[in-house]
Amino acid sequence: MADMQLVVASKRVEPQYVEMMVPLYSYGCERKVKKTLSHLKGIYSVTVEYDQQKVTVWGICNKYDVLSTMRSKRKEARFWKPEANVEMEDDEEEEPSPSLPRKGFNKPSLALMKARSLSWKAWKKVFARSHSF
Repeated sequence: MADMQLVVASKRVEPQYVEMMVPLYSYGCERKVKKTLSHLKGIYSVTVEYDQQKVTVWGICNKYDVLSTMRSKRKEARFWKPEANVEMEDDEEEEPSPSLPRKGFNKPSLALMKARSLSWKAWKKVFARSHSF
């Protein structure tokens, strides 16, 4: 993540506020968010308002990098202002979706790989449990 942020040294760069709406389910989520964002370069402070589900970041940073870092922990995170979210959605539409399979890339699923590695005792337990109602 350290290579995500580039700050131009020749210009006078001002710190900015980045406000995001992040779903927080407990006070543990609040700590997780603070810890995740405070490790980014150029971040001076992280304020989490649990009641409003709002996270405010102050520092010299790219707001899209902050949001992508936040989405690594909370997928539903978005900017507080709706017009900023529209810009972000336009950028995402240009990229191809990773869910589509690529041509020539046939990798067996994780479930199949694990199923092949089960011992005979494990198989017996699986089938004994699956046929009992």
